[in-house]
Amino acid sequence: MQPGRPISIVGLFDCARLAGMDATVAQPQYSNKAWLRDVRVRALGGRNASHLLVRAALLVGLTAVALPTMLFVARESWSTEQGSHGPIVLFTGLWLLWRQWPSARALAFQPSGVKVALLLALSLSLYTFARITHIVEIEGYAMYLSLLVVLYSVVGQQALRQLWFPLFYLAFIFPPPESLIAAVTLPMKVELSKAAVGLLHLFGYPIGGEGVKIYIGQYELLVAAACSGLNSIISLTAISLFYIYIRHQAEWRYAMLLGSLIIPVALLANFVRVLILIMVTYYFGESAAQGFLHNTAGVIMFTVALAAIFLADIAIRPWWLRVAGKRVDGSASD
Repeated sequence: MQPGRPISIVGLFDCARLAGMDATVAQPQYSNKAWLRDVRVRALGGRNASHLLVRAALLVGLTAVALPTMLFVARESWSTEQGSHGPIVLFTGLWLLWRQWPSARALAFQPSGVKVALLLALSLSLYTFARITHIVEIEGYAMYLSLLVVLYSVVGQQALRQLWFPLFYLAFIFPPPESLIAAVTLPMKVELSKAAVGLLHLFGYPIGGEGVKIYIGQYELLVAAACSGLNSIISLTAISLFYIYIRHQAEWRYAMLLGSLIIPVALLANFVRVLILIMVTYYFGESAAQGFLHNTAGVIMFTVALAAIFLADIAIRPWWLRVAGKRVDGSASD
């Protein structure tokens, strides 16, 4: 403003507006679209905060449920020969989940809250019953079912399908019911003991079998102890499935073919174990056999079983590729 120049009324109002004296003009002005955008941003911020609170509560609840059960399973199962694969399955399964999580996350969709609540109520009720009664087999699976329900509530059904093998594989960390294992493996133990006795008898060893007992020289072995390696058939299945999935997950037909060999391989590995146990007993005595049974039998069985799976893969693979090539050529000619 130049000195000596008269000030108009309009000029005074301009000065007041520029100085912030007009409170009405100084208030922020929103268009309708800008106002709606601001409301949406604030609503989303509140929704994200509530989701964070819900997830934090779920994390605390999962820790409270999973930690005591995992400690119980590790103490009661992982310290035995039948459950010694537990830590291996746990860490390799978590690695598989981490590897496949990005592709599963892209399919995430939040399911119905009512369905999640019903599934969670069922799984937690089963878990509470097993926890009170100290049935480790039921407790472990009930806890794992609760974890799956929580994961389902976060990512939905499609994402769970994408993660099907890691989630199925992780279930092997929990021991199956002993009564089920006994019912399945008892006929196998009897047949294996008969086969071992028959083979060694052909080579002239003073051996015989009667019922649940094996006689070699002046020693006596129980079939249940000699064939106890069959109780770890779950361990062999888990490790073999992991190998097959890593090597051949894209070829599901070939993977199924190799998977069908797991039980025969487990029987072969236990047959070798029984032969070694009988020979150690015959040549070195019962105390040496017990030392072998408790210290090295499991390692030998795993080594034989995994080596058999590897060799079967190497032997069958070329034949499978030839058959697959002929199938492709035949369909192309049609």
